[in-house]
Amino acid sequence: MAVLVRFPTPLRKLTGGQAEVSVEGASIRDVIENLDRAHKGVRDQILDDSGSIRRFINLFLNGEDVRYLKGPDTSVQSGDKISIVPAIAGGAGLPDLRPR
Repeated sequence: MAVLVRFPTPLRKLTGGQAEVSVEGASIRDVIENLDRAHKGVRDQILDDSGSIRRFINLFLNGEDVRYLKGPDTSVQSGDKISIVPAIAGGAGLPDLRPR
């Protein structure tokens, strides 16, 4: 089953600059493993040593966060779209905009 995986700009160096890659797999985990075979280093960016999704990475299957499904073991269907979205945090260097 081929699914389309969308990569954020920081990870496109692993895909030769491609924003989207089509890959086979029956689950999110299968897709990640197959991506890593074709584009070394992808797995390490998405999964930790225990095989869980890294805290600072969000994976969406057709717009739904896979953490609320079955995580990496979530099944995929042909034609599904997976988006890799790095978590965004901030505030440390922002000015204090509160009224004085």
